[in-house]
Amino acid sequence: MSEQDPNKQVHFKVGSLPSFKGPDDFFTGDVQVDLLFPPNETAHYSGAKVTFQPGARTAWHVHPAGQHLIVTSGVGLTATRDGAVHLFHEGDAIWCPADIDHWHGATEDGAMSHIALTGDLNGENVEWQEKVTDEQYQQALKDAADLS
Repeated sequence: MSEQDPNKQVHFKVGSLPSFKGPDDFFTGDVQVDLLFPPNETAHYSGAKVTFQPGARTAWHVHPAGQHLIVTSGVGLTATRDGAVHLFHEGDAIWCPADIDHWHGATEDGAMSHIALTGDLNGENVEWQEKVTDEQYQQALKDAADLS
């Protein structure tokens, strides 16, 4: 947790926190992660802007305290282990409850960016699992097209 004074506003300037390429162990394709703010004593969540190039996606993962996504550009999709698929567009918001296995990423047709507001529980915010296979990704794209 960040050592911020809980009684003062804090301004995190663009670029003041780390930016990095999404690690190959946890992402497929070209993904850029720009940290926006860390959790603190009173707000137990962090923020990041995540940009997925066409076809890029996360590995399967869970969040111990849940995650909100706010789509800022493009079209993307998310899927859960039970086979549910959601196609989302710029301006949409997604809530993923705690401990739900899921993944999210861009479609094959274009890049997608979202703001991730990720809950923090005892200093942990994500548990990474295996990568999404090409077959799982293609099935999710097909299922998402059927929803359109």
